[in-house]
Amino acid sequence: MTKTIVLWIIAFLITAASAIYQRATGPTYPLKGEVSFDGKHINFELDRSHGGDDDHEVTLEIPEEVESGLLNYKRYKTDDEWHPIQMQREDGKLAGYLPGQPPAGKLQYYLRLNDGENTVRIPEFTDVVIRFKGAVPDWVLIPHIIFMFGAMLISTRTGIQAVFTERNLKAYTWWSTILIFIGGLIFGPIVQKFAFNELWTGIPFGIDLTDNKTLI
Repeated sequence: MTKTIVLWIIAFLITAASAIYQRATGPTYPLKGEVSFDGKHINFELDRSHGGDDDHEVTLEIPEEVESGLLNYKRYKTDDEWHPIQMQREDGKLAGYLPGQPPAGKLQYYLRLNDGENTVRIPEFTDVVIRFKGAVPDWVLIPHIIFMFGAMLISTRTGIQAVFTERNLKAYTWWSTILIFIGGLIFGPIVQKFAFNELWTGIPFGIDLTDNKTLI
């Protein structure tokens, strides 16, 4: 009994660490950093994903000395002209709004601050790419997350079980298969339909990494 509990704890820790790492390094995780401006350090956190059909608010906490800021954007991977938006001070922050896009639409953007004498670009050497998606209702999203996390947990436990003994291995394997099928191949496409208006973008219809990874 003690050995079983220990193996479940190990499986849970591996699963949780994997989920945290995937979220923290994924392309939709906010871009965080720091720039030096006129002797002051400014921390920024710029979103790379937006859910819903409304505009996306971009905010930045800045010193009072900074007089203005520009939010510059254009459609991703196009020859469009950059569109500058004058940011407004709200509650001690500069705020600007990126226009809402259709599902799967992308914008690239950056900020430029000015204190009357100096300017700084945020981020300094790259643009931020934000992807827009439709709102996904909780009745779809929550079961999807539960089944996918369960599939990760049970499959990890299955791998650990295979190292030590074949006892209950078939049962663990079936549970892993069932959970990933429900979470990834039933609820997954429904989530994607709400978010991007597409049920499946993997093989044989496309090369989407998430769908193909789930299929494999």
